Amino acid sequence: MKRFRFHTAGESHGRGLLAYIEGVPAGLPLEMERDVDPDLTRRQGGYGRGRRMQIESDRAEVLAGVRLGETLGSPIALLVWNRDWENWTAAMGHLPPDEGTNPKALRSQYLPRPGHADLAGVLKYDRRDVRDILERASARETAARVACGAVAKRLLSEFGIQVGSHVVSIGSVDAVPSEGAIPEDLNAAVDANPVRCLDPVAADRMIAEIDAAKADGDTLGGVFEVVATGVPVGLGSHVSWDAKLDGRLAGAMMSIQAVKGVEIGLGFEGARRPGSQVHDPITRDDARVRSGGMVRESNRAGGLEGGITTGEPLLVRGAMKPIATLRKRLPSVDLRDGSAGDAAVERSDVCAVPAAAVVGEAMVALVLADAFLEKFGGDSMGEVRRNFEGYVAYLGGREFGGR
Repeated sequence: MKRFRFHTAGESHGRGLLAYIEGVPAGLPLEMERDVDPDLTRRQGGYGRGRRMQIESDRAEVLAGVRLGETLGSPIALLVWNRDWENWTAAMGHLPPDEGTNPKALRSQYLPRPGHADLAGVLKYDRRDVRDILERASARETAARVACGAVAKRLLSEFGIQVGSHVVSIGSVDAVPSEGAIPEDLNAAVDANPVRCLDPVAADRMIAEIDAAKADGDTLGGVFEVVATGVPVGLGSHVSWDAKLDGRLAGAMMSIQAVKGVEIGLGFEGARRPGSQVHDPITRDDARVRSGGMVRESNRAGGLEGGITTGEPLLVRGAMKPIATLRKRLPSVDLRDGSAGDAAVERSDVCAVPAAAVVGEAMVALVLADAFLEKFGGDSMGEVRRNFEGYVAYLGGREFGGR
């Protein structure tokens, strides 16, 4: 059973987005302005975003679960208002439209976009107006996920675990891997860059490629990497398929809109190499207590072996396809009469890979928080801390020999 669970509700142009979180221990210091809102702002950034991000100014409002700056151990409910709702009250109203309402005010769509949930959704849910599907399928929903993820990151930070991200490719442009280690504060190192890339030369080329796609009415995807440091050995399990942490992380990342592939560590590249160039040699380092006094000389496994964390940094990559809304419209079918037509156009981004990386942080943090509480769970932060510190003490005092 999951220890840390979350749900979201809301439509892209509805009144707002709801986030509901269960499993946060009592006594976690939590303030929206300090702990949640900065990540909501980061999700709105990145070169290639559309006009919607100029309208919204996302902030989280607490409805339940927090008192006097600390969590209560009860479910946490958060709300992110949609400022654009005021322009969509007729189209997204909860009541049947009044007689005489101008059909244009309802903003119905009948030409599904290739690559979007539009067509599959209307067939599954027996709808005709694609707006009944696209509003919830929109990546606007990820604002609520990021709010949940920020709470998870706040919990993990109490135990020295940090989660950050960076962009490694956009379109045909790949960042050159850095020869040094990933910066300790990864987000601080990349957030000022328009595409959140560690390679400034590649970043300039990414921006130029985004500009070219925009001029051509097209969109671009790319790859981002989420990095979690300070993760102790032993989260996850090898004993059941659904307990393996790599599977849980892959599912969480694949749930992000437009993500079509996930890699951990070397990922697909590891399938092209011999084993001697894939597996990480093990050596002693008594100072690395969180990894049991043993370390990997490399981290090609990405911090996971057998579905269990190794104590090395966790490296998870998500491959995001280009956004499905194109100004250069693709062929579609009109759901009203079956005639051929061009796909609908919704206000959208040219490239959202930098923002998707922030969403990826949230999803990784949510899975890690669940796995962390699975191993060290308790009703209060004090209880969780005692359990965690006892485990770290065991790792530091573990001796060789015996069965």
